[in-house]
Amino acid sequence: MTTSHVLALALALTALPAAAQDIHVHLSPTCGCCKAWVKHLEQAGFTPRIVESRDMAASKRALRVPDKVESCHTAVVEGYIVEGHVPASDIRRLLKERPAALGLAVPDMPVGSPGMEVPGVAPEKFETLLVGVDGETSIYGKH
Repeated sequence: MTTSHVLALALALTALPAAAQDIHVHLSPTCGCCKAWVKHLEQAGFTPRIVESRDMAASKRALRVPDKVESCHTAVVEGYIVEGHVPASDIRRLLKERPAALGLAVPDMPVGSPGMEVPGVAPEKFETLLVGVDGETSIYGKH
């Protein structure tokens, strides 16, 4: 194989689309904003795997989500928790940086966060929090 063949093969491989990233989303089957967030993930190239739960409090306890950062749904991706309406771009950054942490959270349900868009209503400013292994939080992103 010549150098030009190796170079052509390398260029062809880098042009392939990135594999979709599986993310397991625990949600209530009746939650509309959760489904809207799932759509946001799909549009960002994730492959959501839905885990319906009629007892989200029990699901959150099992996943070790700290009470102070709870929102309506909880996802798990590569061992990290993702609580609430976290933007897909923050999840991608988390997976690239791989900090020693439980994961990310957008507590509550801020209007304008992914899945919480309301036509005719101005979006709220919100923060994505990095949740440390000790449950403490720090600001990871401002939106």
